[in-house]
Amino acid sequence: MAKYVVLLGSPGAGKGTQADILTKETGLAHISTGGLFREHIAQKTELGILAQSLMDKGEFVPDDLTIAMVKERISRADCEQGVILDGFPRNPVQADATKLMLNAMGSSVSVVPYIIVPEDVLIQRLSGRWTCRNSGHVYHTMFSPPEKEGICDLCGAELYQRVDDTVETVKKRLRIYMERTSPLIDYYRKQGKLVEIEGDQPIDSVTKDLLATLKK
Repeated sequence: MAKYVVLLGSPGAGKGTQADILTKETGLAHISTGGLFREHIAQKTELGILAQSLMDKGEFVPDDLTIAMVKERISRADCEQGVILDGFPRNPVQADATKLMLNAMGSSVSVVPYIIVPEDVLIQRLSGRWTCRNSGHVYHTMFSPPEKEGICDLCGAELYQRVDDTVETVKKRLRIYMERTSPLIDYYRKQGKLVEIEGDQPIDSVTKDLLATLKK
C-alpha cells in the first residue's frame, strides 16, 4: 500500500535535507511545491502559465491551483509507492483537499512527522550566512566559515549579509511560519497523525528517528 507522508518543519529545521535522504532510503517520491512551480513554469504548462501570471502581479498562487499541480504530480509512475509532501499542505483548506484527493485514490495521509528545533538554534542556523560581493560564494559562520572573518577565501572580496539573512528578518520569517502553520499542526494532531521529531541533533540521528516513524 502506498504511503503518503506530510513532512513539517520551520525554515532552518532541515526539512528539505531530510526529505532528500528519505527519498533515497525509502523509494518514496519527494514532492515540493516550490519544485512543482518551477517545473510547470519552465515547461510552460497551462498551470505554470497561470501561476507565473499571478506571481508576476505579486499575487499568491491560490489553493486550487497548487492542489491541481500536486494532484497531477501524484498521478505519475514514480509515486506508486507513495510520496513525501514537502511544503504542502500549508493550511487546513489544503489539508482537507489532500484528504479528499487521497480518499478518491483509496488512501490517506499515513503520518505527519514534525521536525522541531528551538527558535534560538533556528536563528543561529538561518542568520549565519554571509555572501561574497564579488563571486556570490556563500559562507556560514557555523558550518562553513571563511578562513578570515569578513573576507572571501576565493577572491579576497568583502563578505556581506543579505537582508533575508539578518536576525530581524529571520525572526519575522519564523513568526509568520508559526502563525500560518499552527492550525495545520493542530489539524493533524487531532487526527493522531502528528509525530514530533527532535531536530536539534545530528542529521543522521534525525534521519534515524524519521525512518523509525515511517515504519510504524
